[in-house]
Formats: sequence, C-alpha cells, structure tokens
Amino acid sequence: MCPHALIPFKPAAPKSRLAGILSPEEREAFARAMLEDVIAAARDANCSPVIVATELFDSEDVQITVADKDLSGTLNELLPQSIGSILILMADLPLATGPAIKRVISTASDMAIVPGRGGGTNAIFMKEPAKFHVDYYGMSFSKHLRIAQEAGLSCEVIDSFVLHTDIDEKDDLVELLTHGTGKSRRYLEGLGFALSAENGRVGVERKNVSSPQM
Repeated sequence: MCPHALIPFKPAAPKSRLAGILSPEEREAFARAMLEDVIAAARDANCSPVIVATELFDSEDVQITVADKDLSGTLNELLPQSIGSILILMADLPLATGPAIKRVISTASDMAIVPGRGGGTNAIFMKEPAKFHVDYYGMSFSKHLRIAQEAGLSCEVIDSFVLHTDIDEKDDLVELLTHGTGKSRRYLEGLGFALSAENGRVGVERKNVSSPQM
C-alpha cells in the first residue's frame, strides 16, 4: 500500500502562538523542521508525501500543490480527483512515526481518524476519498465523524500519542523536547531551549539565543 499523504503547510508567518518565544524567522524554520519530520515519517510508512502549501517554497523531490482557497476548500477540490486511498496528515506533528502512520492506513474500516487536542483532527485516512469531504477549524473531529456517518462510511478512531501531539503553544514544546528524535527537537535545542522544572511543573526555558543550521 502506497497512498498519497497530503500535508497542509503554511510556509509564511506560521505558528503565531509561538511569537512570544520565537522570532518570525525562527518560527518559519521551526515549521519547516516539523514538516521535514512529518515527511520522513510518511515515507517510513511507504506513503508518498504531497505538500499542500499556501504559497510556493523550495522543496526537494516533493510535489507541491499551491492552495488558493482555505484548507477545507483546497482539500475538497483534491479529494474527488484522487485515485486510490488518501491520507491527510498535519504538518505540525513532529513526533509522528512510520509505525504510527502504518497503523492508521492499515485500518479495516472505510476510513480512520486521529483526533488532535482541543477537538481538532490531526490525521484522516480514506480508502475512497471521493465519498468524503473535510471541514476543518473549530470542532473538526466531531464534524468529520458526522460526515463519515452521513456518507455511510465506517470509521475507526485511532488513539495515538505521537499523532495526537501537535505543536501550537509554548507548553507543547515540553512533549517535543521529551519525546522528539528528529530535526524539530534538534532545531529547538540549537536555539537553546531545554526542559525546566519549577514548583514541580515541567516547562521549557531558553538558555541562549543562536541561529542553528537546518
């Protein structure tokens, strides 16, 4: 099985909620590092990565599709054109692994969904993408379950820590610095970020300011 993995990505001004601890340039580099970790995991699962980007950017040997609508609108144009199964995988899942993705795409159901924190959706696998449409933002997980039910599609909900952990805010970096093994963690460590403990609570601190090479 070698499904395409559609990976939505915003190369310019990403991760605005990290603006308090990362400069605009650092946020772009960090987002790119997370993307590369996700691409590596997708390939390890024998998926073919396709970046669905908001604008063109340099990328080696990975197909680029430029989005000219919002995320849902763009993906809903792509899904009916897809031949074979499709995986949609968010670009801010730096803990993603090949085995975890293989678990998703090996579902016996018509499709599988991995929920994100706060009611979002971090991964969707569809055996027949033309029968499904996405509706991101807000409580997208519950919306996607409803869409699957209305389409008569059986859907497996998969509990996966490494695919559930998306990175949006400073506190999320604790999981990355604790469990990460890829470029994203190395980039943060190169900037001087490390785990800290204060009043019994684990957090992150930046010990120095530098510009690590990607």
